[in-house]
Amino acid sequence: MIDHTLLGPEATREDIRKVCAEARQYGFASVCVNPYWVSTVAAELAGSASKVCTVIGFPLGAATTHNKAAEAEEAVRAGAREIDMVLNTGELRGGNHGAVQADIEAVVEAAHLNGAIVKVILETALLNDEQKTAACRFAKLAGAEFVKTSTGFASRGATAEDVALMRREVGAEMGVKASGGIRTLEDLEKMVGAGANRIGASSSVKIVEAAPR
Repeated sequence: MIDHTLLGPEATREDIRKVCAEARQYGFASVCVNPYWVSTVAAELAGSASKVCTVIGFPLGAATTHNKAAEAEEAVRAGAREIDMVLNTGELRGGNHGAVQADIEAVVEAAHLNGAIVKVILETALLNDEQKTAACRFAKLAGAEFVKTSTGFASRGATAEDVALMRREVGAEMGVKASGGIRTLEDLEKMVGAGANRIGASSSVKIVEAAPR
């Protein structure tokens, strides 16, 4: 259920290798890193059940659609099997819904052509409920597999209320990933209770070790 995450700009190659070793040990769903590290993670996780996850248009979502699609295509060629893309928050807030959906569709097409799935990051801290609902609808129409709450770089991360809203909107057909500020087993349980079926966390080891054996 957990995407073991290391997205800080200060992460070294040894840090990346460490989270990969932890993913192997604890059986995390994926290791989520910046695109530069995808090939390293793919090599480190070879033969394991944990997948390679990367972020696209991260953390602002304001790259051009062409660049997002190209970034996704390159990442999948390097070994990524899960793509967490940041939607265009400014266009969503401005009501340019066609641009938002086209942006998502371009990344979904690039990922799906190369065998990867897509999670669409809403950055819920910057949106009202109407905008969150619209974003979920666009992600679903575009063929993405998940919607995701946050980058972890905004003023706040996931809330149970946002997760519940997203789950109501996408139904059972899509995944909901809660990320940002999930540091304890209690945090994880709260998000799962609200409807999340994937968790993004950098405190993954601490969370797992707090769980009953």
